[in-house]
Amino acid sequence: MPTAVVTGANSGIGHAFAQILLYEGYEVYATDISPGPKLLSLGDHAHTVQLDVGSPQSIDSFTQHFGDQELDLLLNIAGIMAAKEKDTLTTTNLEILSKTFTTNTYGPLLLTQALLPNLLRSARPRIGIMSSRVGSIGDNSTGGSYAYRASKAALNSISKSMAMDLRDQSVLVVIMHPGYVKTGIDPSTHDLADAVEPEEAAQKLWKVFNSKKLEETGRFWHREGMELPW
Repeated sequence: MPTAVVTGANSGIGHAFAQILLYEGYEVYATDISPGPKLLSLGDHAHTVQLDVGSPQSIDSFTQHFGDQELDLLLNIAGIMAAKEKDTLTTTNLEILSKTFTTNTYGPLLLTQALLPNLLRSARPRIGIMSSRVGSIGDNSTGGSYAYRASKAALNSISKSMAMDLRDQSVLVVIMHPGYVKTGIDPSTHDLADAVEPEEAAQKLWKVFNSKKLEETGRFWHREGMELPW
């Protein structure tokens, strides 16, 4: 039975991914900073664990809990976004920037670093990283969302470096953009024509993820399958 770790599994895409993996026969460690109803609803079918990806102490505690078993799949899904009106050129501040980068950028790097020995024990190690199209510098035509946009641009840079460093060890790194999804991270997008439920986004992303080979490591993909610019 392959083993997976999923962050942000108490809501949205993270929870939908945990459900997909359970259905496909993975042993799932479903984690979240808040072990709320959705996380706990996975019940006996998953290992539900409290994990704050922004806390080195929490990451250390989780890796001790996980032990030295092999890890086949790490999905870095957890992310946060400040309200758009609080993250403009005139309103963003150090607290918003620091909090956003800690969760969205540093967290995936430090958790991957901590679990790397486990991944390298797998015969087919894979890492999925949930980014966002707003992190694309080449695609930025609207501005705004300073902390969120920059945190995802930095995450893309880190993920690309990670892919290059791990390519010779046969670790696949897939960077993903979910499109507009009806989650709590940005309710202002829920009425857009191409906004979808988390289950649909996760299913499409999983299909994209599974189509990628090691030769395509470190590239940035939309849920509909097209490659996105940096």
